Amino acid sequence: MYMLNLNNSPYRKWFILVSVSLGMLMCSLDATIVNISLPQITQYFHTSMANVEWIVMIYLLFISSSLLTFGRLGDMYGHKPLYLIGFAIFTIASALNGMSYSIHYLITFRALQAIGGGMLMAVSQAIIAATFDVSQRGRAIGMNAVIVSLGLAMGPTIGGILVSKFGWQAIFLVNIPVGIIGTLAVALIVPYKKGTPQKFDYLGALSSFIFLSTFLLGLSYGQDWGWDSLSILALFSASIITFLVFILVEKNHSYPMIQLVLFKNRLFSAANFAAMLNYFTQYIIIFLMPFYLLNLVHMKASDAGLLMGVFPLTAAIVAPFSGTISDRIGSRFLTSLGMGSIGLAIFMLSTTNVLSNTPLIVVCLALVGVGTGLFVSPNNAAIMASVPKSMQGIGSGMIATMRTIGQVMGVAVSGAVFSNRQAVYMTVLKIENLSISQINNQSFIWAIRDTYLVAGTIALLGVIVCLVRSNNSPVLK
Repeated sequence: MYMLNLNNSPYRKWFILVSVSLGMLMCSLDATIVNISLPQITQYFHTSMANVEWIVMIYLLFISSSLLTFGRLGDMYGHKPLYLIGFAIFTIASALNGMSYSIHYLITFRALQAIGGGMLMAVSQAIIAATFDVSQRGRAIGMNAVIVSLGLAMGPTIGGILVSKFGWQAIFLVNIPVGIIGTLAVALIVPYKKGTPQKFDYLGALSSFIFLSTFLLGLSYGQDWGWDSLSILALFSASIITFLVFILVEKNHSYPMIQLVLFKNRLFSAANFAAMLNYFTQYIIIFLMPFYLLNLVHMKASDAGLLMGVFPLTAAIVAPFSGTISDRIGSRFLTSLGMGSIGLAIFMLSTTNVLSNTPLIVVCLALVGVGTGLFVSPNNAAIMASVPKSMQGIGSGMIATMRTIGQVMGVAVSGAVFSNRQAVYMTVLKIENLSISQINNQSFIWAIRDTYLVAGTIALLGVIVCLVRSNNSPVLK
């Protein structure tokens, strides 16, 4: 009876936000909770680390490569049905993951879980944008960003507790009650809004899937396999060819996966590019800082985890406020300030004085969190406002796609730059009669400095992109 009365409640939109955010919480938790269980999974199945890595990689590839497809399907058949199906698939796959009796079954069910997660991520922003009017949309998207940040922050901690107390299966089985509650909540609370049924662009979907999966796989394994290896060159060649095929198909299809004319909208193009740069710089810090804290500062893993948590928690605090402010003043100033804050923090981290001072590292990570909180909510709201209602799923899918591409590029580029510069500095330092430990420590510090300088430069590029975009662009009709 309460749910029936909720239909006419002024608070219904906030219940919709909570129910949708449950799905995003599961997805963000699973992005970080699994890694800590990999050593135990390796021992449990008596398999190699190379096999276990695919538990992470298959999830990343399937989610990233399917977001545009699911966003388009949501626009065609309704966002609620796709979100419900995604919730159900994610929950069932989590149960199957927890009951897997071989590494190959685990990898397969992890791919299935990624399909469900892709559906959730692809249309979540579209549901929120359709629920809230322009005056509250930024605030709602900011609150959703809080949930995502908290999920990412809590993942390693929750994962460590579950693995140590109950075994690796628990990190998947914990999704079942949340999934059941979330699925029921979405079914009862989120209203069904008809999509725009059209002919589906199968060739566009296939070419975009191959393009994104080969591109991200090449980025992920370029450092390990060698950037000039035949395998990596073949992957990048395939990604370029399928990208060109995708563009050709989209130009000539009556009902394309994505209307390329959207990119003539300066706000849409710039906001998506800025989003990629934002996550690019974030993940350079997220990837390298733990190595510095654990290997050079010799900090305990638990202490390092708490210190790294300063970044997402600060972002979670700032995001709702920046979203509310952007509803009033637009996105350009806030996103520019956010990218500037991130750039300043990264340049500070590149100095030896800051790197050797733990309190200053905390300040810098907090500044990165403030910048991220200032950037994400207004930027996401701007993207959703720049696409027509019939393409909200594509707008939501683009946000998630840019996030994933930026994250993978951040890890790939930071690994490549760091390894290259450390090798150069080790060669230089070997002629100075230093001990091996001195050479390793000094080369590490100089290499991380150079990598952060690259990240800071990328952040400055992000500032420029945010400044030159319009505050409000006309929406494609």
